[in-house]
Amino acid sequence: MNKIKKKHSHEEHNHNYNHGKTPVYLYYIGLVLSLIALILNEKYVLLQNSLFLIAIITAGYHVIISEGLKETIERTKNNKKFTPNSHVLMGLAAIGASLIGKFWEGALLILIFSGAHFLEDYAEGKSKREITKLMEMNPTTARFIMPDGTIKVVDVEELKVGDHLQVLNGGQVPIDGIILSGTTFINESAINGESMPKEKTKGDAVFGSTVNGTSTFSMEVTKENKDTVFSKILQLVNQNQENQTKAASIIQKFEPKYVTFVLIAIPLVILLTSLLSDWTWTESIYRGLVLLVAASPCALAASTISATLSATSDLAKKGVLSKGSTYLSQLADIKAIAFDKTGTLTRGKPEVTDYYFNYSTNVTRMTDIIVALEKESNHPLANAILEKFDKKNKLEINVTNQIGKGLTGDYQGRSYRIGKPTSFKAVSNEYSKLNTEWASTGKTVVYVAEDEIVIGLIGLMDIPSQEAKATIAYFKNLGIHTTLITGDSQMTGQAVGKQLGIDEVIANVMPEDKSLIINKKKEQYGITAMVGDGVNDAPALVKADIGIAMGDGTDVAVEVSDLVLMQNDLSKLVNAHKSSLKMKQIIWQNIIFSMLVVAFLVVVSLIGLANITISVIIHEGSTLVVILNGLRLLRTK
Repeated sequence: MNKIKKKHSHEEHNHNYNHGKTPVYLYYIGLVLSLIALILNEKYVLLQNSLFLIAIITAGYHVIISEGLKETIERTKNNKKFTPNSHVLMGLAAIGASLIGKFWEGALLILIFSGAHFLEDYAEGKSKREITKLMEMNPTTARFIMPDGTIKVVDVEELKVGDHLQVLNGGQVPIDGIILSGTTFINESAINGESMPKEKTKGDAVFGSTVNGTSTFSMEVTKENKDTVFSKILQLVNQNQENQTKAASIIQKFEPKYVTFVLIAIPLVILLTSLLSDWTWTESIYRGLVLLVAASPCALAASTISATLSATSDLAKKGVLSKGSTYLSQLADIKAIAFDKTGTLTRGKPEVTDYYFNYSTNVTRMTDIIVALEKESNHPLANAILEKFDKKNKLEINVTNQIGKGLTGDYQGRSYRIGKPTSFKAVSNEYSKLNTEWASTGKTVVYVAEDEIVIGLIGLMDIPSQEAKATIAYFKNLGIHTTLITGDSQMTGQAVGKQLGIDEVIANVMPEDKSLIINKKKEQYGITAMVGDGVNDAPALVKADIGIAMGDGTDVAVEVSDLVLMQNDLSKLVNAHKSSLKMKQIIWQNIIFSMLVVAFLVVVSLIGLANITISVIIHEGSTLVVILNGLRLLRTK
């Protein structure tokens, strides 16, 4: 999944194993056997030690053998150098404790280490990206127009280039093609993220999986199903997912070096102390095994668990859902963050931002007429206009809705029309100038005319959300590069980017381009996050180191992302980043403390002041300290 992008394949250690239930059951068996052994008195020493030994084997088999020894062998082969992990060290420590008769101490080490390991995997949750919803969005049938004009429902897979299809109003476009007859509005946000539905007529291109809004039309197939834009999105998500692996945690980065050092140091200590001191070989071996237990990273293994669980739990209560603790750790290290526009930085629907009528117009009367016209409309902008204007008087007007021309209606002997600027021939400089000015700021403009003479205009825009500007400012203040990636026009993208103070705006972007852009940002800046809400964002969300979805976005975006912001509130992203920084700080505190404890135990072991029992007790005390330190994250405001 998302990582520091040191690319590594599945053979590298990532703590994301599919254990199944058997290893967990074996762990519980070991735990129960250890508890039974503890309550036995001294008369049953043999039985007691036997139970502890069985507990070591059952509780530690999967972690020590399957994920320790086998993985060490695999990684060593792949890296062409000895690459052990802490699982091996803990296994040797447990064996060493048992060899010198400290079966309970050996079992305790294994129970704590394995328990922390399984708990970490539980904390990771179900982090695998699912694309089930994406598959479900792909149309499976089409209305094929037979040579005699009749309609036959066929599988999309059977369609060939040149076939003629019928698309009903409200239905999905089954495949890429061009319109043969009819005029309609199509919502293409799933493909290009554009907030405004597009008007389509004869000769215009249409894309599979987009939604036809207003009218039935016929089309000709121009691409096979495997080559459609939507199929490319699906392929990109799959391809990017296969190339993504989880980042190594802070501990996992230096784990092999630490374990290698300990494995070399212990034999040297045994050899040197027996040769250079008055210790016997038996004493040297005993001290070496005590040293091995002292150097075992018990507290180190627990350093991240409580912190990541606490941070994940705390953020969930605040409306940020994480699919794995590694993603929160990654979030603290981002160097660049990219945002989709529609529904992410903006509210996702157009609103009236400006309107103007000439001085001679009775504005109250005109707004009543506008409301009367728009309430009969199925135009995508109608709701925005109706939400803006309040009628004073209810007017009954017969309305004609002509795509390409707009809304037309007669009232008191005059004809009124609302339409796009290009549908009007003679327009005064006053309105042309305002149209140019508003359009340059990313607004969609419609004219209002009386007897085909323009008397006013209305500007609409999908405006930025209240939290967007503060969120962008937060990341910029930290020196994190911000980018707006949108399928909208350059003019609209630049307008929104300017309002929010974004560092870079990239517009007119198709889904496959978003994925490539994210890849470039990763190469240019390092760890990169992507925030989006649509199907078209899915490839980029997977490609990014951390994919962040808006909770009210499509199921697809939520499924393929690593973090989910509920209620579409970008301020929650700021909270998540602050929590990730705090979590990283606490993890480092735990690591440093754990290593100091290990260093202390090593020293006192070398000078003969500690035995295995004391080492284990101090180990467990330090483990409790790091757990309590991590739990502080539950108290964040």
